[in-house]
Amino acid sequence: MELMADEMADFKTALLELQKRSEQLAEMSIPISTEALEKHLNSFLQKQEAVNEKRNEILKGIDSKLKNARLIPNYLLILLGIAGILALGLVSYFGYKVNENRKGNFELSQMIMESQNKLYEDYFASYPEIQETYCKWLEENK
Repeated sequence: MELMADEMADFKTALLELQKRSEQLAEMSIPISTEALEKHLNSFLQKQEAVNEKRNEILKGIDSKLKNARLIPNYLLILLGIAGILALGLVSYFGYKVNENRKGNFELSQMIMESQNKLYEDYFASYPEIQETYCKWLEENK
């Protein structure tokens, strides 16, 4: 019984303490004002706006870089231009050399023909009867 009386006393003190705290909590109300809510909301919106501005700046930078980007880099265009000029120069040089060789070959063949003609003329001058026979033969074959 004594034990039960002690337990009941402890329960009663705990209950009184709980009631006292409950009254204190009821007296102590936290007013939620719209001003505080608006203040916190405005600060949050300002932070969000700052973040959005930074993001927009980054996106504008990326956009401008994409507008100025090229599919073929400048150094590759320069190398291709140099290679094209070099190829054109080589083709021109070799074309000139071929033409020059043709002229030289033509002049050489002209000289050979003239020298052969001179030999024929000298031969026919030495043997006029063969020249007459040759001329007749040419007329018959025409």
